Amino acid sequence: MNLDPTPEEQSFQSEVRAFLEEHLTDELKQAAQDGLSIDRELGTQWHRKLHDKGWVAPDWPVDYGGTGWSTTQLHIYGEELARAGAPFTQPFGLSMVGPVIYTFGNEDQKRQHIPGILDGSVWWCQGYSEPGSGSDLASLRTAAVRDGDNYVVNGQKIWTTNAHKADWIFCLVRTDPNSKPQKGISFLLIDMKTPGIEVRPIIAIDGWHHLNEVYFTDVRVPVTNRIGEENEGWTYAKFLLGHERTGIAGVAGSKKALAKLKEIAAEEPNGAGSPLAGDFGFMSRMAEVEVKLASLEMMEGRVLSDLSAGSSAGDAASALKILGTEIQQALEELRVEAAAYYAVPFGNDHLDPKNNEPPIGPDYAARANRNFFYGRAHTIYGGTNEIQRNVISKAVLGL
Repeated sequence: MNLDPTPEEQSFQSEVRAFLEEHLTDELKQAAQDGLSIDRELGTQWHRKLHDKGWVAPDWPVDYGGTGWSTTQLHIYGEELARAGAPFTQPFGLSMVGPVIYTFGNEDQKRQHIPGILDGSVWWCQGYSEPGSGSDLASLRTAAVRDGDNYVVNGQKIWTTNAHKADWIFCLVRTDPNSKPQKGISFLLIDMKTPGIEVRPIIAIDGWHHLNEVYFTDVRVPVTNRIGEENEGWTYAKFLLGHERTGIAGVAGSKKALAKLKEIAAEEPNGAGSPLAGDFGFMSRMAEVEVKLASLEMMEGRVLSDLSAGSSAGDAASALKILGTEIQQALEELRVEAAAYYAVPFGNDHLDPKNNEPPIGPDYAARANRNFFYGRAHTIYGGTNEIQRNVISKAVLGL
């Protein structure tokens, strides 16, 4: 695979950069620092700018709003978004349930849901994990009992990102308690305004509210909201997780984070030579991350190529998830080390007395600690890395 841009791809890169320079405001760049916790109004504002340009779902099939870009164009686009500091588009619609709907949904479901996912008017959240059913997702217990043209749903989901902002939730529910775990699950689309749904906040270790518990008490969901066949939801769930794990790899964001660390290690912004440049341990660990990141980039390119050709990510998604999240955690550890005592969360009392701000920049230092703590979750969500190693050992190595 050759990622060196052709003249046409260089022209495309210039087009993307020009668009970002025109539309990516300082307010949006600042909002991007909040990641998935971004204010909904600002997140939707950025989403619609991309939608109006036709770039919001670049890897979707053209028939459903995709761009038809080559693997290299997708790579360039991701690089430029990260380089410019653009906000994330919410992945739960675009990267997760959207592909499930256009692949397995019926025509009515596509007409109802695809437009709102594309234009950003409808936000989604994911109802997978439950207390006691995270890594072993097939043990989930949220029950959906058929009652005429509806399912009656009772149970609880947890760690539900942005449930407090979402309009809809896609849920795995147990519709046959007597079959083998993976065979008794169905995939439901549920309107969050349905009576009987309660959202309770979880304040994460980073101090922010982006996680939630979601309780379902006699929630009536039309059978027409079920994706595909009853009790076959595990098939659709695995398909979705392949897309999720590919996105979790986060190559472009990690490359930007590494570039910033290299800048700090070479010379701090105030003109003083950085002591990190003489720290062999720091520099060697940063070099190790750079080598791993180059490998991850090539892996991601192959998977994107397969996806654009109509194939699934398959077991390669597990490898991407493992390596990508471990790289992210390593970068966050290096970031805290680079920020030194400025990363300690004690308000403004520890700021540099001369400049009244850390020499590496106040935003960078202030977020180093928060990102480090929340980053412990990278190797857990989307299926823990331990489980992904089990997947690889069975499916790839035949162990």
